[in-house]
Amino acid sequence: MLESCQNAQERWGGVHLLIDRWLQERAELVKAYVAISDVSDAAVLQRFCEILVDYVSAGHFEVYQQLNEEARAFDDQRGLELAKQIYPRIEVITEAALAFNDRCDAGDCGDVDAVSGELKRLGQMLHERFELEDCLIEVLHTAHKQQASAAVV
Repeated sequence: MLESCQNAQERWGGVHLLIDRWLQERAELVKAYVAISDVSDAAVLQRFCEILVDYVSAGHFEVYQQLNEEARAFDDQRGLELAKQIYPRIEVITEAALAFNDRCDAGDCGDVDAVSGELKRLGQMLHERFELEDCLIEVLHTAHKQQASAAVV
């Protein structure tokens, strides 16, 4: 998961400040996830949840909107269609992440075995989400950057 995060930063880092910041948040999220070796450590779990909520919120309220605006500005029907296909799965993963956070906020993370299992499932879902987001960035941003560069020449 960390390797795919680094690959995304290498491919799209510097392309757009919003995406750069978001990919940095993704790296922080992955590091926080990896740091949870003891799920009974409430402070580490709380820090992970804070980063998790920040990351999924930035995706929905900032990055996805920006990518869609770019697609509309370039009349990129293929990109808009892809987004319509991908967003529902990202939404499911977002809901799972927020449910995990809400559960921990409510103090219901005392069952170490249950929390460990949930974290493992959440990690798999986050990995899938990162791949879907990378696809969106590739199609909805990188292609437009190339179009804008071609128009300038």
